[in-house]
Amino acid sequence: VQLQASGGGLVQAGGSLRLSCAASGRIFSRYGMGWFRQVPGKEREFVTAINWNSSRTQYADSVKGRFTISRDNAKNTVYLQMNSLKPEDTAVYYCAAARDQLAYVDYTRYDYWGQGTQVTVSS
Repeated sequence: VQLQASGGGLVQAGGSLRLSCAASGRIFSRYGMGWFRQVPGKEREFVTAINWNSSRTQYADSVKGRFTISRDNAKNTVYLQMNSLKPEDTAVYYCAAARDQLAYVDYTRYDYWGQGTQVTVSS
């Protein structure tokens, strides 16, 4: 599986962005998908995850109520809608896929990673 993240950019605090992660392969619908973020010098941080059929999602406390994960299995794509962005949301955002369909918080449970897209929120 190859993952291609896009949609990052520069936005003012309070603004919105939607990230997309397009996956290759015919079995995208079987994967659990997650979004993580990382800033230089810090560990990769869990943001949100969704299971294979969208029946379960998980969110980091820092993004609850502001970010929404969704997926379209027909388009092999997972989305991250980010609203009310804050400067502390600035990071490189990565999408990841887990073969066993679940929505994991632990980044070590993911098998495939995209290249990352930069999100910068100015104050």
